[in-house]
Amino acid sequence: MPARFLRNFIGPILSLWALSATAQTYDILLKGGHVIDPANNINGIRDVAVTGAAIARVAADIPASQAKKVIDVKGRYVTPGLIDLHAHVFGYSGSIFPDDTALLTGTTTVIDAGGAGYRTVDNFKKTIVDKSRTRVLALMNIAGYGMIGSKSEDNVEDMLSDKTAEAIKANRSWVVGIKVAHFGKPGWDAIKRAIEAGRLADVPVMIDDKIFTNSGRTSREKLLDVMRPGDMHTHMFNDRQVEVVSRFNGRVQEYAQQARIRGVLFDLGHGGGSFLWTVAEPATRQGFWPDTISTDLHAQSIMMQESDMPNCMSKMMLLGMSLEDAVAKSTMRPAQVIKKFPEIGTLSEGKVADIAVLAMREGVFAYKDSWNVKRLGTKKLEAVATIRNGVLVFDAEGRAFPEWTTAGEYEVIR
Repeated sequence: MPARFLRNFIGPILSLWALSATAQTYDILLKGGHVIDPANNINGIRDVAVTGAAIARVAADIPASQAKKVIDVKGRYVTPGLIDLHAHVFGYSGSIFPDDTALLTGTTTVIDAGGAGYRTVDNFKKTIVDKSRTRVLALMNIAGYGMIGSKSEDNVEDMLSDKTAEAIKANRSWVVGIKVAHFGKPGWDAIKRAIEAGRLADVPVMIDDKIFTNSGRTSREKLLDVMRPGDMHTHMFNDRQVEVVSRFNGRVQEYAQQARIRGVLFDLGHGGGSFLWTVAEPATRQGFWPDTISTDLHAQSIMMQESDMPNCMSKMMLLGMSLEDAVAKSTMRPAQVIKKFPEIGTLSEGKVADIAVLAMREGVFAYKDSWNVKRLGTKKLEAVATIRNGVLVFDAEGRAFPEWTTAGEYEVIR
């Protein structure tokens, strides 16, 4: 065959192939979904394009021809990957490996709340952080051995502020704060040592503290005198950890209002024993909402209470929170609290492609609190797809895959 003929024949084909390859600018295109990205004030129909591990573009109508894979998400909400500020994936007896629970619920980042202390942080990184597809961050326990029971969590002698701060500085990329939990002795030793470590490492402290009559501690002192602006009180709708709502008159405590004004943050921290309708309902009616939504997810709370992120968001919406606020308090806001914004918590172009696709189901749904008291709702958020670091890792509705079109072509084996 003459060379001139080959050039005339093959040249146009190669040109068309090159043009086609160039036109496919994006790896994944989420098409036609309702995007809610509070960080960018987006709340409407948009397309979201992903290239590699990053958000490439968010726009009203991106041509499908520009993407290698197009996923139709019409009728679904598209949000930044959910961020669970209070989870348990290490140390604690009820810990759950994050990939088994988080990615199935649109949660791309979990923050372990106190599983590891300065003595066990390296083992945590090796066994969980480095092996998870989920992004795992940590609030380091002020107790040296972490959340392994009272032997560790009541051992004031091993609550070393300087050692804890040094360990945080050595793991700055993924250790984002400090946790105090389950301290059963009287006095303020555990909390004050955690606060000092937070000062030395310049990180916030999350406090889960037993406020009982024999503890020598009061909620008022804790919120107004001990905690700093930016520190987090978790389990806010549990009346055992801090008394947000007065048992005598049903009003939100004045000191809780004052603490919020001075910058103390209130986290949901649902869990298996830390969310009561009898506290949440009067508090929210008076406008006292969580700053952040988190699950306190562990082997018990995942069962009856179903305290995963979409379910916690749904409970807040049942109480009257808007969907947009629920998304903000599950994405942008926790990222800001742990000083990881805008690295995560947004769909901004150029940022990591962590994305949740959520369905709003309609029907009759039972929502249980920590005493298994039931409230009925007519709407429920449910994760149907998750993109983590640019990779589709969960697709409950099979939207990324073609319909089966070859039925009848294969012999049925009987």
